Amino acid sequence: MRKRSLGLREALRVRPGVTAVIGGGGKTTLLLALARELALLGRVILCATAKMYPPEGIRTLFSPSPLEIAAALKEDAVVCVGDMASDGKITQMPEAIPTLALLSDYVLCEADGSKGLPLKAHAPHEPVIPKEAGNTVLVIGIDGIGKPVIEAAHRAERYAALLDVGLYHIVTPADVARVAQAEALHTCVFINKVETPAQLSLAKDLAANLSGRVAAGALQKGEVCLLS
Repeated sequence: MRKRSLGLREALRVRPGVTAVIGGGGKTTLLLALARELALLGRVILCATAKMYPPEGIRTLFSPSPLEIAAALKEDAVVCVGDMASDGKITQMPEAIPTLALLSDYVLCEADGSKGLPLKAHAPHEPVIPKEAGNTVLVIGIDGIGKPVIEAAHRAERYAALLDVGLYHIVTPADVARVAQAEALHTCVFINKVETPAQLSLAKDLAANLSGRVAAGALQKGEVCLLS
């Protein structure tokens, strides 16, 4: 896919305030890419309402006070904040999101887990989208298409049930769109790992059946294009 000048902020219509990222693998990579863009415009806080690994190269504050966060943002345009979980990941600080929104221009929140798989179906308690979020980006890995549900999707049984198919059903673009539309959790979609003309064609087929704004690209390569 040819690289475009379109940035993630424009493609996903990210505005000041709280943005939640949910769905399949690539969420943290998307958050970091967005943070780099937004740091040119204002102060950015990364956080999680699920769990995430502390991002490399970004100052991370564990259980900080508001004063500590404000002081850190005077030195660094982007900081990550959260409580330390037992597995070394970052998790949500109680009642933190409203405070974070007051301290920064942008709050980027990882609000879901997918065990690195490209697709995700959500249990009743998922995702944990902050009520303050004005935008919820659903990440879909194009590499989930063409694989059996059991290999491509986190919570594969639930994914198959939403489609009324078996666990070894081969996932199609229409299937991915059906699950996303049935759950109706997103305001926009980012289709990740789109690197070849064939993958771009699949992404366009998927976008044609999704509501809201849809962008695609290869985050590792910095490529983004708008599909709808």
